[in-house]
Amino acid sequence: MKELLKLGSILLFCFYVSACTNVGAWEKGDLSRPEMGFVPDPLEQRLRDHVYFAKEGSSSGSAVSGGGCGCN
Repeated sequence: MKELLKLGSILLFCFYVSACTNVGAWEKGDLSRPEMGFVPDPLEQRLRDHVYFAKEGSSSGSAVSGGGCGCN
């Protein structure tokens, strides 16, 4: 059982280390595209936030202000 645990931890460590990599200067352009961001379309995200906070009736620390009635 200890050997299996030791082998499993070594494999997990190998997978963990292999995920770290250096990004070359020529690859940074691909990673900085808008599609690669957490929010690919900022305008759509602002609209979703506005609708969410209008339904919730709170601003929750966002730039959107207003109450549950939908008025700003």
